[in-house]
Amino acid sequence: VQLQASGGGLVQPGGSLRLSCAASGLAFSYYATGWFRQAPGKEREAISSISPGGSRTHYADSVKGRFTISRDNAGNMVYLEMNSLKPDDTAVYYCAADPSLSSLIDGTPPPSYWGQGTQVTVSS
Repeated sequence: VQLQASGGGLVQPGGSLRLSCAASGLAFSYYATGWFRQAPGKEREAISSISPGGSRTHYADSVKGRFTISRDNAGNMVYLEMNSLKPDDTAVYYCAADPSLSSLIDGTPPPSYWGQGTQVTVSS
């Protein structure tokens, strides 16, 4: 199983980025997927998740109204559209997959599969 995250970079406050995660080696349409992030010196935070069919989504309060998660089961992709970015959004962002949506909502238990992470830096 491989999850390949991409799309991170340096962006100014108020800007936007779109993260992508390409999945392979698993029956993608049967897995919930989501995004976590970890900033230096902070614990890993679950920020957004989506059910296998895409009908249910969940967002942490810290990103609600600014970030949008989506998925393309035909292409084995999951996306995170990030708008109105703030310096506090600076972190390494990880995509993850698990048969259980609950693992992706709060990270307990940890999801079965993780991507390698992509750095997002919000700074002027």
